[in-house]
Parts: sequence; C-alpha cells; structure tokens
Amino acid sequence: MEQKFSVTVKETGDVFPCAGDEAVLKAMIHAGRGPVRHGCCGGGCGVCRMRIVDGKWEVFKNMSRAHVGEEDEKNGIVLLCCVQPRSNLTVARIN
Repeated sequence: MEQKFSVTVKETGDVFPCAGDEAVLKAMIHAGRGPVRHGCCGGGCGVCRMRIVDGKWEVFKNMSRAHVGEEDEKNGIVLLCCVQPRSNLTVARIN
C-alpha cells in the first residue's frame, strides 16, 4: 500500500496529500493548493524553490545548483519538483 503524507503550506494553511513516491510539486499542482508556481518541473528552472520548515524529505532527482546550493539544501531550501516526502511536511515561501 502506498504511503501518503500531508503537506501544509505555512503562509496559507493549505493542506494537501502527497504520496511517498510523488514529487511534492506534482501533488501541489494536482490538489490546486498552495503557491502553484512551476516551470520546467525537471529541477532546472528554480521556479518551485521553497523551504521545507518541518518534516523529512528526500531528493529523488538532481536540483540545479544554480538555484539551490549545498548550504541551501542543508537549510531545507529545495526545488519542490525534486523532493518526495518521508513524513508530513510544512513548506514555506522564501522571502
């Protein structure tokens, strides 16, 4: 059985489901929740750059280092098209 997690958007309180084998951005688009901004959906454009402020996640495809440096990633800044949840998550816009 596929594991589902919930993703909460800090600024709006929107909550949407995301499977453990699904990109967070794909689930956000499908649910029509949160800041549904996206471009290439392949890790190269940086449009879906947000911070994961709570929860566990895993990068499943390469993120452009032009948009997310190694230090950024350590601080939870990711491209949502490149990460999958490993627990419930809270994401936030980057100011």
